[in-house]
Amino acid sequence: MARDYYGLLGVDKGVSDTELKRAYRKLARQYHPDVNPDEAAQAKFKEISAAYEVLSDPEKRRIVDLGGDPLENGGGNGFGGGFGGFGGLGDVFEAFFGGGAASRGPVGRVRPGSDSLLRMRLDLTECATGVTKRVTVDTAVLCDRCQGRGTNGDSQPMRCDTCHGRGEVQTVQRSLLGQVMTSRPCPTCRGVGEVIPDPCHQCGGDGRVRARREISVKIPAGVGDGMRVRLAAQGEVGPGGGPAGDLYVEVHEQAHDIFARDGDDLHCHISVPMVDAALGTTVTVDAILDGATDITIPAGTQPGATIVLRGHGMPQLRTGARGDLHAHVQVVVPERLDNHDTELLRQFKAHRDRETAEVRSAHAPQSGGLFSRLRETFTGR
Repeated sequence: MARDYYGLLGVDKGVSDTELKRAYRKLARQYHPDVNPDEAAQAKFKEISAAYEVLSDPEKRRIVDLGGDPLENGGGNGFGGGFGGFGGLGDVFEAFFGGGAASRGPVGRVRPGSDSLLRMRLDLTECATGVTKRVTVDTAVLCDRCQGRGTNGDSQPMRCDTCHGRGEVQTVQRSLLGQVMTSRPCPTCRGVGEVIPDPCHQCGGDGRVRARREISVKIPAGVGDGMRVRLAAQGEVGPGGGPAGDLYVEVHEQAHDIFARDGDDLHCHISVPMVDAALGTTVTVDAILDGATDITIPAGTQPGATIVLRGHGMPQLRTGARGDLHAHVQVVVPERLDNHDTELLRQFKAHRDRETAEVRSAHAPQSGGLFSRLRETFTGR
């Protein structure tokens, strides 16, 4: 059974060349060995690379659309034995309808490089203020000895003697229906049409070498977990010294000891003694961008109440406008009382004898935590 090349790339059969390339690059960034060293990911990368190589080739894609597999049997599509020695299903159609194998010409030795991905851990303060960091990246860079030419000294590439510069070789097979001509990429020059007889001693003719280098990455204020910063042309240099891909820096935001982030808003919990909640008080917190900030607890504050400080949250990524700081009040009831405290509370209770404990309906509105109040807002319960 032929392999599902479209399924490997997650695209439909009628996908355009642009969408096909976009789907491949997205998967390549996820499974590239430089990004994901897992063996399963490397195997997946080989599969999607092979699928893209097939579908980006018009002739091979035509074979796939006809139900064949151009990678089976050493480059055939798995139909060779059943049709008297035909090289592939495409060859059968050429034999019936005339015409030889269409020449695709040599492929370029200089090709664009792939994108790279770097993960960076930032704390909440760095996400709020923005930061510039020096990072070390390990990518393919332009060979400084041959400047991407791939040749040693003043030597020059030469036309491939096997394919005579066409980048492909043609073979003729006899069948019951006559002669069938098929074309395959040249095994000597790998479809380039040229060979380098005296390759560069540093890059081996590839035009690029792997190297570690340091670059500065500027992270804007307001970034969040999972966001990516793009650095154009800082990724992998392509074969033959081709243009470099992009480098993406993915932000991983670390948890804060006090504040929890929800978009541009910050949330924290404040424990307030029972007496302070009744009489009112002021609590000072060390805000992310504002330093020591006073939060006023009004007299009579109830358990689960939320006090909102407008404009004391995280900055928005593009506008710079800031979210809010939500302080969720937890009223602390003392667990142990001495005789003096007990007597004072009894006097207080006697003074307010009109307030007694009562059993309320489970369906009656009652104060709760943040998510309870959100549920009440959207469900009406």
